[in-house]
Amino acid sequence: MTRKMTQRRVAIALASAAALTLMLAGCGTANSGGGGTAKAAEKLGKTEGSVSILAWPGYVEDGSNDPKVDWVTPFEKETGCTVTTKTFGTSDEAFNLMKTGNYDVISASGDASLRLVASGAVAPVNTKLLKNYDGIFSFLKDRAWNTVDGKSYGVPHGYGANVLMYDTKTFPTAPDSWDVVFEKAGEHAGKVTAYDSPIYIADAAMYLMAHQPDLDIKNPYALDQKQFDAAVKLLKEQKPNISEYWGDYLKEVQSFKSGTSVVGTSWQVIQNVLAGEGGSTAVTIPKEGATGWSDTWMISSKSKSPNCAYAWLDYISSPKANAEATAYFGEAPSSQEACKFRDDCEAYHAGDAEYAKNIWYWTTPIADCVDGRTDVKCVDYAAWTKAWQEIKG
Repeated sequence: MTRKMTQRRVAIALASAAALTLMLAGCGTANSGGGGTAKAAEKLGKTEGSVSILAWPGYVEDGSNDPKVDWVTPFEKETGCTVTTKTFGTSDEAFNLMKTGNYDVISASGDASLRLVASGAVAPVNTKLLKNYDGIFSFLKDRAWNTVDGKSYGVPHGYGANVLMYDTKTFPTAPDSWDVVFEKAGEHAGKVTAYDSPIYIADAAMYLMAHQPDLDIKNPYALDQKQFDAAVKLLKEQKPNISEYWGDYLKEVQSFKSGTSVVGTSWQVIQNVLAGEGGSTAVTIPKEGATGWSDTWMISSKSKSPNCAYAWLDYISSPKANAEATAYFGEAPSSQEACKFRDDCEAYHAGDAEYAKNIWYWTTPIADCVDGRTDVKCVDYAAWTKAWQEIKG
């Protein structure tokens, strides 16, 4: 993967996200139950000839955007399943589209996956039918965002951390705490940046886990009302120091290059681009850890092409295809074998289980607390969405 390719992919994906209005309808979930009557396939049959995929931009490339970037055509030739694709710019948009039942497969981030399960929009996946599943990193399997009641609801794709980016001229020594964007944000007032999404509330909750232990937060995505209110309060206190809430890759890059922002949340791929353009930035994971994402390929409970859907899940998790897709998107692949087809796995900490332990992967906030508590109700995503709009003002 070239830096130019990565820059182009991120620009398309994040600029699309910035252009979309946040969809509030249907964003909440009430519980984490199986959500429907769909069952995992027991065996596979003849492929149906087509598969409809709902995906993040850059996840399903067929050469139409760049003739040199195409992992869809080999799949079509191998399986006989013609691929049609619709891209989305936010997890909220993806959730609402998937509920229509018009798509066979979706690439779901952790801030959408449990909503999809709870709504009954996706079906459990029989991973024994996927020959490439065993090779996937163990720390990505059987997690709260892709497994419910012991049932797997998909196949891990790529993953990454929401790292702390800082200007090395402003911070000659790497900050070791997220306090630079929270309690100490006033020291760089007007030059702090944060990710523009309700899921960012989890970053504040993660910080409070370490700095306000009396709140007894065990998981930043499982917040009772008191814990949630504390996280929202912290973000409202942060607001006057924010230069911008970013969702557009180009704005974040330009913001750090111009000095408008000197510290804040970012992604490794954005640091790679800035480094390639001579930027004076670096990234780190502070002592409190970091939030992050681990995307999952899921199958619709109403799929009209379940055999082609399973074929896609197996193919996209194969080493070469997974390497191509995750490299183009700018994230770590899901298996060590995929690293044989990439030369940048070290930069993304691919397969580093110790690094991965520091990441709290996006998980949909739901009323049934994902930290296991049953004596309280947790604040669901609909309330997170409403609070985020209040925080931004």
